[in-house]
Amino acid sequence: MKRLTKRSHIVKLLVGLVVGVLFMAFTFVKDDFFEIGKNLEIFSALYRQVSMTYVEDVNPNLLMKKGINAMLEELDPYTEFVPESDLDDFRLRYINTQYAGLGAKIVSLEDKSIQIAEIFEAYPAHKAGLEVGDEIIRINGQAVKGMTSEDVSHLLKGEEGTVIELGIKKNLTGTLENIKVTRQNIIQPNVSYSTTLPGNIGYIKLDKFLTGAADEVRKAILEMRRTAPLKGLVLDLRDNGGGILQESVKIVNFFVRQGQEVVFQQGRQGDNRFTYITKQAPLALQLPLVVLINERSASASEIVAGALQDLDRAVVIGKKSFGKGLVQQTYRLPYNNLVKVTVAKYYTPSGRCIQALDYAHKDNRGKAIKINDSLITEFSTVNGRKVYNGDGISPDIEINEQAQSMIVQELKNKFLISGYANQYYHKHSSLKDLQSFRLSDEDYSDFLTYLSAHNFTYSTRSEKALQYLRSELEKESRSEQVADELKVLAQKIRSHKNRDLVLYKEYIKGQLEEEIASRYYFQKGRYRVALTKDDATKKAQQILAATDMLVYNNVLSGKGNYHIIGKPKVHLASAEPLNN
Repeated sequence: MKRLTKRSHIVKLLVGLVVGVLFMAFTFVKDDFFEIGKNLEIFSALYRQVSMTYVEDVNPNLLMKKGINAMLEELDPYTEFVPESDLDDFRLRYINTQYAGLGAKIVSLEDKSIQIAEIFEAYPAHKAGLEVGDEIIRINGQAVKGMTSEDVSHLLKGEEGTVIELGIKKNLTGTLENIKVTRQNIIQPNVSYSTTLPGNIGYIKLDKFLTGAADEVRKAILEMRRTAPLKGLVLDLRDNGGGILQESVKIVNFFVRQGQEVVFQQGRQGDNRFTYITKQAPLALQLPLVVLINERSASASEIVAGALQDLDRAVVIGKKSFGKGLVQQTYRLPYNNLVKVTVAKYYTPSGRCIQALDYAHKDNRGKAIKINDSLITEFSTVNGRKVYNGDGISPDIEINEQAQSMIVQELKNKFLISGYANQYYHKHSSLKDLQSFRLSDEDYSDFLTYLSAHNFTYSTRSEKALQYLRSELEKESRSEQVADELKVLAQKIRSHKNRDLVLYKEYIKGQLEEEIASRYYFQKGRYRVALTKDDATKKAQQILAATDMLVYNNVLSGKGNYHIIGKPKVHLASAEPLNN
């Protein structure tokens, strides 16, 4: 009887605890719903009142869009409102790679004119004889000068098979032509280039992780294997901003066993966790693998690089990645609108989240701050190598790419490298061998003449800083006191600036060579020339082609300097083991 009474007491206590927890949860939910409902009512009343009574005419749609965007800016740059008018662009950026258009990239120049910046091989623009540098004057009779490149892009797109009439000003001759072009479905591949490098080393340049990315990688591997057995593979994820998470999991699956955890995501609620596991037999389980990353490799790129690094399956070469460890999900809104919301953080197999910025905490300028050093933790790969969270993926072998100087950026921004490539293309009927193609010193002198003819000038950062200093001194009525010093400083800056075309000659020549190659062989030509000079690819080839694979094996086993990868300069604790 006492046991029964005791058991009843325990049951009552447990029931009481459960009821209490449920009541507290309901109270929290109830409070949340009340606050949301109250604020919606306030916002609705305010929006209606302002739209109806403001002294000037108000565009209700624009007012609402700005209000929504301002609200979402308080969160992170990946949570965004997508109005119905932007759905096609949204799908092209985040979902699939296909649209109906001409197969050309356009750009808006400083004078507000619209110029063709790139032509895709075998698509309507190419077939119609359009060239890089041609200016679009009209589209179906509508003048486009002054429009944004986004607005012009919308005009160029349409239904497959429809005809569009363009008014074109030819780049070299300046003649005006009316050209009719039939729109076609354009497929922008995820894999922009693949080839077999010397030594039977495969190379795949993956630009994004949109629909079909994994299938394209699989196809590239199989095609290279048909020619000869591969000794190794280089997967180039540099400048790849990511895309669909599931595509990244499928790609990792090519190189690891079935049933392997690749990544898991964790939402706000403790039980809101989802784990992604490989489901297929691997395609290349034993193939030596190198992954290339840089500071513009983000999101799905970091999932692939991080998973393969944690599993000690690939050597990662390049520069530290961007550090985006957030997952977004898209939800439908009324009237065919969408919202893309950050719903979770993702974690690599070792348990690390590589998110570098803390959007929940911002500085006095409203900018997200770096993850606090005290939150950076040490994790271990399968072979015991030490890796860290909170700051992107650190490469096993770091390659310092040459920083782009101000003069190179200005030459690109003013389309002078592109313009000279057009001139070179029309003067030379062919390029015989891309592997050995190099501009001569005479060609570079010709380029300098081209710059002079186009009155090339630019302002360096130091010149801009000096101009700012002058204006500040004038405000304080002190400019005359230091006039001589400022004059001397300005002369020194000009002297250094005038040497930039000599100092950066080899780098500028390299950019010219890539641009020229693209005129003859489109994007494939650009990549073929770039790879002959690329230090990261050369390093990958070197360690994959080595007979003893010494460096490759030392990296993955964590020998010597390869045992600790990207350790921050702070005291860290080891991570608690995760129950995966």
